[in-house]
Amino acid sequence: MQQYTSETSKGAPGAAPLRRHGRLRSAMAGLAALLAVGGLGTALTPTAQAADNPYERGPAPTTASIEASTGPYAVSRTTVSSLAVTGFGGGTVYYPTSTSDGTFGAVAVSPGFTADQSSIAWLGPRLASQGFVVFTIDTLTRYDQPDSRGRQLLAALDHLTERSTVRGRIDSSRLGVMGHSMGGGGSLEAAKSRPSLQAAIPLTGWNTDKSWPEIQTPTLIVGADGDTVAPVGTHSEPFYESLPSSLDKAYLELNGASHFTPNTSNTTIAKYSLSWLKRFIDNDTRYEQFLCPLPRPGLTIEEYRGNCPHAS
Repeated sequence: MQQYTSETSKGAPGAAPLRRHGRLRSAMAGLAALLAVGGLGTALTPTAQAADNPYERGPAPTTASIEASTGPYAVSRTTVSSLAVTGFGGGTVYYPTSTSDGTFGAVAVSPGFTADQSSIAWLGPRLASQGFVVFTIDTLTRYDQPDSRGRQLLAALDHLTERSTVRGRIDSSRLGVMGHSMGGGGSLEAAKSRPSLQAAIPLTGWNTDKSWPEIQTPTLIVGADGDTVAPVGTHSEPFYESLPSSLDKAYLELNGASHFTPNTSNTTIAKYSLSWLKRFIDNDTRYEQFLCPLPRPGLTIEEYRGNCPHAS
């Protein structure tokens, strides 16, 4: 796998591992070839082809649809009391109201230092309306460090899939984590602890640990060029550079942004986070077009680096 970079990127080349969804695609391609040789190529119907991506949810995406503030699904929400859970501080679950499309992937999102779930609440309905169950959580205290926030994100996912009222709507094999600031550092901790996670997205993440070679989860690092709390040179960039070169990974540096940009609705954060979650939690290759070729620097993007094409 060749690594493509924008004009300002510095990533190293690497060969991405062929993961289970890649093997599924190869098997389906082999089946199509066999049918074609036998003169039965037309028997591979759209339904059969859909088995290659059984987790696709929603209509085919467009630039307009991934930038929209709401997606194709109506969204419901339920509050989870801190008294009803163990290992984290409760939160709010946002989920597609309809069950006609089957189960959905799920994402837990942690706030940053001294903050509560209200600081990242905008991500809940925005991502849920595109076909995810989203759990924005409160932490045990406002001062929890990244390692604790990582454990709390995992506890929240366990609650979501095992005990919550929406557990029947979730595919427990398709889970991801996000977080802001120390919650972003916590998302790295969670991915390190649980390699089975399908996606991790730290948003202007903060952590004293700068090296993450153990992570096996596809990871999108989001930094901000004007961040003075967790400067990209000492946080987001080292995080990205330390991830294995063979990993599906990307680094998005926001232009004209601060450490607190992820606390309010932001189209650039939303469109690339959504595309990353769709691509790796849902294995929805329809979203590959928004990630590869790599987005170029512009009004809202200072820099973008990553490995393309993605192999997972």
